[in-house]
Amino acid sequence: MTAATENQTRFRHFAKVCEILSKHDHMPSKLIPILQEVQEEYRYLPQEVLTFVATSLDIPPAQVYGVATFYAHFTLKPKGKYVIRLCDGTACHVRGSNGIHQALLKRLNLTETCNTTPDMLFTVETVSCLGACGLAPVIVINEDVHGQMTPESALKLVDDIFLQENVN
Repeated sequence: MTAATENQTRFRHFAKVCEILSKHDHMPSKLIPILQEVQEEYRYLPQEVLTFVATSLDIPPAQVYGVATFYAHFTLKPKGKYVIRLCDGTACHVRGSNGIHQALLKRLNLTETCNTTPDMLFTVETVSCLGACGLAPVIVINEDVHGQMTPESALKLVDDIFLQENVN
């Protein structure tokens, strides 16, 4: 990549951040909504974007980083297009969420520490509770809730996404 191409890419990278900052009038008090929108755009909070936000809001980078690492909603690691959140709360755990988790990791060739596929299509996470104990075990794929899951039904959802992606 040439230096000019790299600069164009970097400008486009920050153009959307500038738009988000302008929307919030560059107000430091709007840091959380700014970070939420940045993460929605990039699917994570890149380090260089956090530094850019701090500079643009005239606040210390440590403050921005502190907010980004304090709230569980934010992530500093890239996530896949489809984030699969598997509940491992008491009700889900008792009803077999661990088997679902192991099946998903095996199917997607992931591990506990490497939870995003190399093609950035899937990220598998476990969460303490999704608040849907009556549907246990539960997974959420992006914003879609799926209850009473089994390893087989979870793998079918993944396979359906693969099919959908290959059609598009």
